[in-house]
Amino acid sequence: MNQKQHTIKSPVTISGVGLHTGVNANLTFVPAPINHGLVFQRVDLPGQPTVEADADYVVDLSRGTTIEKNGARVNTVEHCLAALVGMQIDNVLIQLDGPEPPIMDGSSMPFVEAIESVGTEEQNALRNFFEIPHNLFYKDEDKNIEIAALPLDDYRVTVMVDYNSPVLGSQHASLTNINQFSKEIASCRTFCFLHELEMLHKANLIKGGDLNNAIVVVDRVVEDHELDHLAKLFNKEKVEVKKEGILNNVQLRYVNEPARHKLLDMIGDLALVGRPLKAQILAARPGHASNVAFAKKIKKLMKEASKNNVPKYDSNMPAIMDVNQIYKSLPHAYPFRLVDKIIHIQDHVIVGIKNVTINEPFFQGHFPGNPVMPGVLQIEALAQTGGILVLNSVPDAHNYWTYFLAIDECKFRRPVIPGDTLVMRCEIIGPIKRGIAKFNAQAYVGNNLVCEATLTASMVKKQ
Repeated sequence: MNQKQHTIKSPVTISGVGLHTGVNANLTFVPAPINHGLVFQRVDLPGQPTVEADADYVVDLSRGTTIEKNGARVNTVEHCLAALVGMQIDNVLIQLDGPEPPIMDGSSMPFVEAIESVGTEEQNALRNFFEIPHNLFYKDEDKNIEIAALPLDDYRVTVMVDYNSPVLGSQHASLTNINQFSKEIASCRTFCFLHELEMLHKANLIKGGDLNNAIVVVDRVVEDHELDHLAKLFNKEKVEVKKEGILNNVQLRYVNEPARHKLLDMIGDLALVGRPLKAQILAARPGHASNVAFAKKIKKLMKEASKNNVPKYDSNMPAIMDVNQIYKSLPHAYPFRLVDKIIHIQDHVIVGIKNVTINEPFFQGHFPGNPVMPGVLQIEALAQTGGILVLNSVPDAHNYWTYFLAIDECKFRRPVIPGDTLVMRCEIIGPIKRGIAKFNAQAYVGNNLVCEATLTASMVKKQ
């Protein structure tokens, strides 16, 4: 899995008809900056409103997943989102001049091919993974649906379906490595059963449905007059089918193509949690409604976890800024270089690391025989971390000094000793006005809060 965020190198457009609305539309993937996320934009509507790919904005689940915010309604988002997750794209603006992404051939492959045609670009920010902390379960007794998410330092999905059908039978599909998505999952097409067609048609759905963009499973003997009716429904001169099989005798791309498409749908729907996941997902007989319900359950867990501000630090993760980059902005020199690397930075939050060793000069005179890091230097380390965040708000950071203005509500919770790793988190409170920024700052060793304060700093332009 990619450790850093990615976008695409340049805009790319695909065009086609929407499956349910039957409206032709152009969809354009546009590169987006760090922490932008996956956002749809209806460029055909007044004001060109946007809607984030978020489970909280789901408004309809009639044979697909529809999201809406501020009048920006987008139908059937799952195939497009699955392609973005499968290609590990974190930041992109998805512009649409119609109500629904093109269905194309009913799979995610056209979206994958569009992304591959322009290429992806690594961005200098770590991906904001959400790691499932404990087993999480969902069950729909009426529909016999079960979904589980188990802790795993990776992203794997397994889906089992059972349609009680002589044509499909029981099937399962697995994705054990996200890099397999484009080759093994993306090309699998949407499907439905013959008995569902009339119902979908009467519900004003599948207006753009065609035998070229959906698999129709025939699990009973069909009379000639029914085939004639289906031909009219799909604007065909003639349709045919074996005794039992696939309408128009379409060849499946995989024996378990329906199960693989269900897995594709689940990946697309779970993109609505808003962050890349690390988990083992196991699902039995899932559908869009259950997928979105499970996504909302994960989002609730994410919100609960966010109440605990302890940043997670993995020493194997690459730095966003190393010491050379840090001290191009901060003019500090030995022995006042108190930040070793930055592992996370976005608009209002930064996380920095300070490795505390016995070689620190202050340990020679501060409690000899009982080395303890001075509290004032812990505050200085936090201030330097916050200073990097403040400087990040201007394009020409090298032209500014940052000065300490105030320390409020400072508390030292426990000693910091050689061998500890300080994980420092600063979050700006309110807008930066006239170069003055106020931020909450905490330092942790492991899961333990060791120091906290509210700090105020000023940016002053160099003369």
